[in-house]
This record gives sequence, C-alpha cells and structure tokens, in this order.
Amino acid sequence: MKEELKNQLRVWAEKYNTVSFINDDPVQFPHRKRNNCKQDIEISGFITAYLSFGNRKQIIKTCNILDDMMGHSPYKYVMSKKWEKDFTKENSNSFYRMISHSQMNTIFSKLYSIYTSFPSMEDCLLEQTCGTPFDRMCNLFEISNKSPQKKINMFLRWMIRRDGIVDLGIWQKFSPSDLIIPLDTHVCRMAYTLGLTQSKSYTLSNTKTITNKLKEVFYDDPCKGDFALFGYGVENKQ
Repeated sequence: MKEELKNQLRVWAEKYNTVSFINDDPVQFPHRKRNNCKQDIEISGFITAYLSFGNRKQIIKTCNILDDMMGHSPYKYVMSKKWEKDFTKENSNSFYRMISHSQMNTIFSKLYSIYTSFPSMEDCLLEQTCGTPFDRMCNLFEISNKSPQKKINMFLRWMIRRDGIVDLGIWQKFSPSDLIIPLDTHVCRMAYTLGLTQSKSYTLSNTKTITNKLKEVFYDDPCKGDFALFGYGVENKQ
C-alpha cells in the first residue's frame, strides 16, 4: 500500500473515530449503560448489534422501543424472564423488519442461559473452544463462522477496542489485533474503490483480506480502519 493512502486512512480514522459519531449511531445504546453493570453493557450492545441493519434512524427507533421495554436495565430484564411474555415463542409477527418476536425470544433465551452460568458474556466466551473472538462467538451462538457475520464483528469491535472513544473496550481478555472488520456492502465497496481488495464479494475471505490490508496501517488495531472506510464514504458521498 502506498504511503499516501496509509496517511489518508489515518486521517479519516482520526476524524471519524470521535464522540460526535455516537449521537447518530446505534452504538449510543451500550454507551447509555456505561455507568451501569458490565452485563447491561454486554446485553445492550449485543441486542443493538443484532438489530443493526437497514436505515439507521429506524434501527435507533426500534432500539429505543426495546430499551423502554427492558426498563433501561437489560440484565435485570433478561434475568426476570419478562421477555417470555413480551416475545412469545409462538408469535411469528415482525418485531423489526424480518426479525420476528419468536426470534427475539430465542435471543433472550440464549442470553438467559449465558448469564445463569457465567458472570459475564466475556467469561462465557473464554470457555468456548480455542480460536479468535469471532470463532468463539459463532460457536457460542451456533451460527456459521464461514460468512462475514457483520453484526457479530461489530459487537466484538464495541466490546474489545480500547481507545474509549466510540468503542467501549470493556473486555480486557481479548486483543483488538484479533478482530476482523464488520463487513457490509458499503464497507466492501469503499475498500474496493480504495484498492484494499480486488473483490466486491461479500464473503469472509474478503473480510479477512480487507482486515489484513488495514493491519498495514493499524497494525495492532485493524478495526480502527472501519472509521477510515466510513470516513472515505462520507468524504466522497458514497
């Protein structure tokens, strides 16, 4: 990678990895819990990431509704099992876009099982089979680790990156160097335009290719480059 591009990526990362980013982004929800218990931050972060697709204003609207339903205390809500009535197994109606009430029930049930066995999701993750944080999360939630899984990688970025600006960095037992970028079609297009990848494909392989290129700039913290790609899109109105 040319030094000029490296420097530009650093500039964009610094410009957009700022507190002002939080106000219009779903990451505001776990940030609201920063003075709460660790479990509140984890649960708020995970559920917010799970719902983070589509229009950001609609995501934020839905997450506000859910936060109200949880009484602004996600951990207490999970452990109370109130979600069994709010999101019944039999209800196939939509809660947010294609996510049904039944699917929300499944997510809350999994969270309940985690917190009845472990003091935190981080501790639960440490008990998973060896591998990257991404592999462990996929194993924990029984989803494929062969696809990009943007939501999982975004949640991990929030929990593990430690600069304390946008990302919360409350998990101390995993390294930011092991993260991979949360890939969506927008990020993939930006990376392709900048020459960080020769592929426009939305695949795990391409995700790792882009992440490895970002390591040339942000060696120990490749996901800082996520802000640079966001910044490039904003600067160029793409």
